[in-house]
Amino acid sequence: GGKDRRSGLILTIPLCLEQTSMDELSVTLDYLLSIPSDKCKARGFTVIVDGRKSQWNVVKTVVLMLQNVVPAEVSLVCVVKPDEFWDKKVTHFCFWKEKDRLGFEVILVSANKLTRYIEPCQLTEDFGGTLTYDHMDWLNKRLVFEKFTKESTSLLDELALINNGSDKGTQQERERSIDLNFLPSVDPETVLQTGHELLSELQQRRFNGSDGGVSWSPMDDELLAQPQVMKLLDSLREQYTRYQEVCRQRSKRTQLEEIQQKVMQVVNWLEGPGSEQLRTQWGIGDSIRASQALQQKHEEIESQHSEWFAVYVELNQQIAALLNAGDEEDLVELKALQQQLSDVCYRQASQLEFRQNLLQAALEFHSVAQDLSQQLDGLLGMLCVDVAPADGASIQQTLKLLEEKLKSVDLGLQGLREKGQSLLDQISNQASWAYGKDVTIENKENVDHIQGVMEDMQLRKQRCEDMVDVRRLKMLQMVQLFKCEEDAAQAVEWLSELLDALLKTHIRLGDDAQETKVLLEKHRKFVDVAQSTYDYGRQLLQATVVLCQSLRCTSRSSGDTLPRLNRVWKQFTVTSEERVHRLETAVAFHSSAEKILQECPEQPEAFNEMEQFDEIEAVGKSLLDRLTVPVVYPDGSEQYFGSPSDMASAAEHIREKMKLVSLKKQQLRQPEATTPES
Repeated sequence: GGKDRRSGLILTIPLCLEQTSMDELSVTLDYLLSIPSDKCKARGFTVIVDGRKSQWNVVKTVVLMLQNVVPAEVSLVCVVKPDEFWDKKVTHFCFWKEKDRLGFEVILVSANKLTRYIEPCQLTEDFGGTLTYDHMDWLNKRLVFEKFTKESTSLLDELALINNGSDKGTQQERERSIDLNFLPSVDPETVLQTGHELLSELQQRRFNGSDGGVSWSPMDDELLAQPQVMKLLDSLREQYTRYQEVCRQRSKRTQLEEIQQKVMQVVNWLEGPGSEQLRTQWGIGDSIRASQALQQKHEEIESQHSEWFAVYVELNQQIAALLNAGDEEDLVELKALQQQLSDVCYRQASQLEFRQNLLQAALEFHSVAQDLSQQLDGLLGMLCVDVAPADGASIQQTLKLLEEKLKSVDLGLQGLREKGQSLLDQISNQASWAYGKDVTIENKENVDHIQGVMEDMQLRKQRCEDMVDVRRLKMLQMVQLFKCEEDAAQAVEWLSELLDALLKTHIRLGDDAQETKVLLEKHRKFVDVAQSTYDYGRQLLQATVVLCQSLRCTSRSSGDTLPRLNRVWKQFTVTSEERVHRLETAVAFHSSAEKILQECPEQPEAFNEMEQFDEIEAVGKSLLDRLTVPVVYPDGSEQYFGSPSDMASAAEHIREKMKLVSLKKQQLRQPEATTPES
């Protein structure tokens, strides 16, 4: 690193006691002389041969070798002699003899006198100078420089090859070149970092001397060629920038190819195995269980599709990211991939959704059909059981329940038709594009099944309606039968009440003829009411007989109602006749008695016949006797009119009137007795 007074570089060759290999020394000198620039070499070298620890023959050999290794650049050779000097004569004679042939001056000098030729600041401490020099440090930095130079040069060649290969004409050639030379042998980042550290070290050692002073450094830019490091770094940065762009383009192309490959995988599966799965699933099942099994199978198909749809979502996000940050040259291709992927996925998703909706509609249809079938079975079972109600109310309740069930069946059938029509509409929309084939044959089977189920339910419902009509008529007849029986029994009760009223309340015979006639007229009207009641009961019982014949059953109550009605009616008839006979007798009695009692005494000739009095008395006695006699019914039973006190009161009134008649008779007889005496 030191320089002589001519600014030539100083080359120091230390020799040791061991045998020195001239070959190694020659190689070392060649290497060291290759370091300075041509400009530095043109200023010549001053060579210091340190022979203090070596033999003269070795020193001589080294000096002579300099002629071959450094022929024109050496201007001065300073041989530092040891303290025990060699033979002066031999030494001086040798170098003087070879001076012309060597082409440079050789000086033998002791170490302490070396400063006569070279400044002390340019000599190391070994020669009494002040130049700071650390050979190991220089060696380490030189190795770093050599490694950097070698790696950077090699890396530049590789990067240039890669970058130039990426600029070739055709896409195929460019990809082939990139494939062959894509990865450099060393890491560019590491080489650049090494170069920057080396450059920083060079710049720092150039401007900072030892101990704060300014001095030349063993790493002077003339020795290590700092500009060369900077040039290599600039070239590396340029090539590395191009290389990064190439890598980015390659990465983008690789990513685009991977996306395209994945897109084609998704598209090929959806249009291949995925569509084939849907093509094999066209049925809707013939029951709830079959539809549920098809739904489960469809869920498995959907599960397989979901995995590919997840890939679609991921690819769509990647494509969207590339579209946002991509180059214009890739936009068309990316959009085409995105459109193709979206079209296939949406079409397949629509087919899956259509299939799912179709199966759900089929399940609802079969569910409604099953419910309706159960309702029809329940209604049919109810119709097949013979009706044996206890009364009309239970019949009405049963009839109401029957009507409710029929109404429920009507609603169920209407719901089935709506579900079936909706399902048929969906099937009709299942065009050939849905599964990629003609599904007319499969659809016809589904349509025939749906229509068959609806027709079967309609026929079953019609049969049940016919049976309900028959059952309704029968139950209405039974209601009417029970009503007739109840009304007939009510007629018997009414007639019994009339009979009871006749016996207990119709006991008065009247105080005179006029009142008795009024009572007789009321009694006839009373009898008309009883007759109407009896006729109504007879008509009801006749209707009961007709209804029983129509229903092919025997009434539980009409069998004893008719005998009861006839028995009560006969009792009423006997009682009524007795009442009429008594009233008529009373009318005759009161009329005759009132006529006699109203006759004037001045007309005695009217009473010439006393038989009238006797007749009145006979009628009165007969009436009195009849009041004491009970009414005897055809079955031998007896009943009295009213209570004994009531009968006694009526008889007393007749007796009083008979007394009046008897008194009148006596009055008429007295004049007859006095007339003969006079």
